[in-house]
Amino acid sequence: MTEAPRAWRSVLPHLGYDLPVDLTPEQGAGPVTATLPLELIRQSVSQREFWPVPEPVAERYRAFRPAPLWRARRFEAEIQAAVPIYVKYEGGNISGSHKFNTALAQAYYYHRAGFRELVTGTGAGQWGSALAAACAAFGLACTVFMVGGSLRDKPYRGSLIRLYGADLHTSPSQLTALGRDATGNHQQGNSLALAIGEAVEYARTDPKRAFCIGSGETYSILHQSVIGLEAIDQLAALGAEVDTVVGCVGAGSNFGGVALPFFAAARAGELPRPATLVAAESSTTPKLTRGVYAYDHTDSTGTGPMEAMYTIGSRYAIPPSHAAGLRFHGAAKLISAMRHRDQISALAIGQREALSAGRVFATSELVLPAPESGHALAAAARVAAGQEPDLASRHGVLVCVSGHGLLDLAAYDKLLAGLPEDQPADPEALREATATLRPVHPIEGA
Repeated sequence: MTEAPRAWRSVLPHLGYDLPVDLTPEQGAGPVTATLPLELIRQSVSQREFWPVPEPVAERYRAFRPAPLWRARRFEAEIQAAVPIYVKYEGGNISGSHKFNTALAQAYYYHRAGFRELVTGTGAGQWGSALAAACAAFGLACTVFMVGGSLRDKPYRGSLIRLYGADLHTSPSQLTALGRDATGNHQQGNSLALAIGEAVEYARTDPKRAFCIGSGETYSILHQSVIGLEAIDQLAALGAEVDTVVGCVGAGSNFGGVALPFFAAARAGELPRPATLVAAESSTTPKLTRGVYAYDHTDSTGTGPMEAMYTIGSRYAIPPSHAAGLRFHGAAKLISAMRHRDQISALAIGQREALSAGRVFATSELVLPAPESGHALAAAARVAAGQEPDLASRHGVLVCVSGHGLLDLAAYDKLLAGLPEDQPADPEALREATATLRPVHPIEGA
């Protein structure tokens, strides 16, 4: 492929069902829908399949897309793979991750809708830096609340965010009531839901501000379809075939971006066979493997719409880990619905295994992956080496390396020093955090 896709591809027309509608909690409707540009709403609900990429966004895409794809032969040899492994690499832009694909699109739509500032929460910092750069590109102010534990581990993520003119706040902060209430709570310093909640609260204070999110929404997954669309064409150009597609999951945009175009293409009869779609999540935040399918909040305010999702509970105290971008309590509404209908599979990966896979990839392929991407590489290694009998691959595995790890060296330092043992989710704490959530019943579209 010599150019970036000219249109995004929606998977909604190929699902065979409608996604469950959101619920409004008694506390209030929240700010998200009220400030969402109409085009993003359309992209979330319409059965339209192809959406042209606006030229101002396409122009920015051309600076770093199409993103590289290659066969990782040396990595295959190191992990004793029985089938080929192909890598789609999303680290070659200023944010260092796939997040820039939707950040540019969203900044364009919000700017066109008349907003002057975008506000967001970020975990590992990829989304925060992507949005800061996108806002600079389209003349918008930007405010970012970053999870405190992540910012301490990755100070240069903060430097990058500030470089692009954004205001950066450590979460919990003193800027919001939610942050002040949480100050001093060690676990809340590791909470992406809190950082998002602070952004939601802060965005409400000015009608020209809009809260903006980069992962779990259906429109952001649509924008990420450029990953899978390119990969399909690039594999065809190589004469290669894969029957397994792997991506890491925080809320789901990276996984959805690489995997769902394969689902749509198979349903449309454009591929010889459907691929097994494997979501690799963190064992500290195992929503798809150990969570419940229920209505839950996407942030800590308790006022926004409640979405049908696989969740471990928005109030669950997530233990520290170096996979900050995966440490979100729930999976995207779209990804959750597909998981519930067995259209995707999931594996939970510990941080030691993830970082070890990342180190092997770095020494064999000479590309340092983000810790989040290490989860996808570890899952791909399991599948390609025949260690997951239920997910056997006969033709090949495609794995998305969602970003580089050059600003995540603290995590690799810990690995080299003998990373402490993983802290898997506590069963009793999971039960308590999800006990009062309303299950999604089949009659509601589940």
